[in-house]
Amino acid sequence: MFTNHKIRAALIAGAVAVSPAGAAVAADLGATDETIKLAINEWTGQHISTHIAGQMLQSMGYDVEYVTAGNYPQHTALADGDLHATLEVWTNNVGEIYPKMKEAGKIVDIGPLGLTTREGWMYPKHMEEVCPGLPDWEALVACKDALVTAETFPQGRILAYPADWGTRSADIIKSMALDYKAVPAGSEGALVAELKAADARKTPLVMMFWAPHWVFSEVDAGWVELPAYEPACATDPAWGPNPNATGDCGVEAPVTMKVAWSGFAEKWPAAFEVLQAYTLDTGEQEAMMKAIDQDGQAIEEVVAAWVEANGSVWKPWVEAATQ
Repeated sequence: MFTNHKIRAALIAGAVAVSPAGAAVAADLGATDETIKLAINEWTGQHISTHIAGQMLQSMGYDVEYVTAGNYPQHTALADGDLHATLEVWTNNVGEIYPKMKEAGKIVDIGPLGLTTREGWMYPKHMEEVCPGLPDWEALVACKDALVTAETFPQGRILAYPADWGTRSADIIKSMALDYKAVPAGSEGALVAELKAADARKTPLVMMFWAPHWVFSEVDAGWVELPAYEPACATDPAWGPNPNATGDCGVEAPVTMKVAWSGFAEKWPAAFEVLQAYTLDTGEQEAMMKAIDQDGQAIEEVVAAWVEANGSVWKPWVEAATQ
């Protein structure tokens, strides 16, 4: 079992082998006497992405703090310099604040994380018997009554993201003119728990979700096929099935981006270069999610194991940034 102290000591020792010693490295590192604050959002995959980044930075001698921050509010904190980086921003779910802060030059993109992603409404496979016609979205019109609950009567229910993640499901429902109501879940864990319960009991459920996620190794799921996203969907009411609205389509293909405070590169040049180079394999992230959420392992231990096993991946990033 690793303690945090042992993890950090092991990482620093590992980095010495690939980092040149002496004053040149210290100059490139920048303000090592100041803590780098990394945002922790509301889902396990993001925790993993962030802790890997944090352990790499710790290996270089930086002090790292993980700060809990909401998906939307984090961009204001980044712009103000209260947070310094966030490592897994889904660019199709950032609201207006992210582009505004970028345009103002207060935050900067530092490259894609590289995950293979999907997002949209999904369901446990037995729903194709409850709601014939799935995965076509029009099947939801015919089988609305199967998805009515006491909370939403007389409308059908779509289980939505936690309220802090935005109003994506409610927006799609409105644009598609569906007789449904979006009901926010309390957390990622609540989404997963309801999906697993519906799968086990064969009860009706349609919900907003995303991939990569470990739950797909346990639940056979399908994705609702909404009209495929095109830029015109967001601007032209004549595009799509509802001539009176924009946004009557599925979710834009997500990109997972790394984002930083605009002063990061100047204050910590080597750290910035490492975070620029950092990418993460989708399958490896899913395996770590399962180890944490399903097998009960501590995130520090799971990430430390990845770092130890993948020195050939991350040590060259450190070497390139510090030479």
